[in-house]
Amino acid sequence: MKISASIYSSSSDDLAAIVRDLDAHGADLFHIDCNDNPAVFDDIATIRSVSTTPIDLHIISPTPSRYYGLIAEHAIEYVSFQYEGLTEALDVPEKIRSRLGLAITSATDNSAFAPFAERFDFVLIMCTTPGVSGGTFDKENFRKIRQFRKQFPRTRVHVDGGVNHEVSFILRNMGVDASVSGSYLMNSNSVGAAMLNLKTHEVDSHFLVRDFMRELEETPLLSQGDADFHAVLTSIEQHNLGFTLLVDEQQRLLGMITNADIRRGLLKHRDDFNAVTVDDITNTTPLVIDQSATVTEMLQLIKRQTFAVNYLPVVDEQRKVTGSLTFMNLIKGEL
Repeated sequence: MKISASIYSSSSDDLAAIVRDLDAHGADLFHIDCNDNPAVFDDIATIRSVSTTPIDLHIISPTPSRYYGLIAEHAIEYVSFQYEGLTEALDVPEKIRSRLGLAITSATDNSAFAPFAERFDFVLIMCTTPGVSGGTFDKENFRKIRQFRKQFPRTRVHVDGGVNHEVSFILRNMGVDASVSGSYLMNSNSVGAAMLNLKTHEVDSHFLVRDFMRELEETPLLSQGDADFHAVLTSIEQHNLGFTLLVDEQQRLLGMITNADIRRGLLKHRDDFNAVTVDDITNTTPLVIDQSATVTEMLQLIKRQTFAVNYLPVVDEQRKVTGSLTFMNLIKGEL
């Protein structure tokens, strides 16, 4: 996951020194909030004079058209436009070659992105007040991110607001492409340590599994009575997650079936594929995690295993399925 360092969150007035320090510690982008103030382009010129790191510009203005010429002149690499408060159509001219994004707040429905889906490259989900540093991340945004990725699977997701070390770990797991970090990164005693925490480190967290899991309606499920080989294949194909869960009438977990389990079942009956049964491909003792487990407990569970963990059914105290976790995005989010 790329880290976009929010320049204006720093308490220092020496812009060139801030930029050099961030470059030394591996910042991927420099995030600039333009609160309807053309003077920020003077700062961008200063940044350009000492660094080649891409600019991640956030235009917060009811009339963004007044900035189109400056965006083109400065060849800004990433530009997002705040959706709320617009008083004109957001019709970005073709001369702007930037990667374009639409910034939306937590309260705005994801469908607002639909008219821009063909041209815009990413969405910037604002998890705190746009342009204001130091906010706290609301866990409801985990749901918003999951829903957006389902609605617009080809669109990259950027996140801004309240991103610290523990939020960053979860966002990496969710496949978020870039996160803006302000106060946590810029006011840390060690920018280098903070950057490592944001990018790669596994950290303690007060968030619980149920705060960021795929919820029940997003999890592939099959009831025991409806499960035949065709139904299993259909469930896995429709959800595109590589697994489905088998449950009883009370929604208690009976087993998990993955693509690998299906391959093993086919190999077992390679002389007669019609002989494959659901029993042949069901893992009746899958690794599971309780919905009340912390991120730290989840990581400890995974590390104790002798095999790679790609999926985890999430259950409650009665072993009823409440959701699921997938981990393939820890890799995808780094690309």
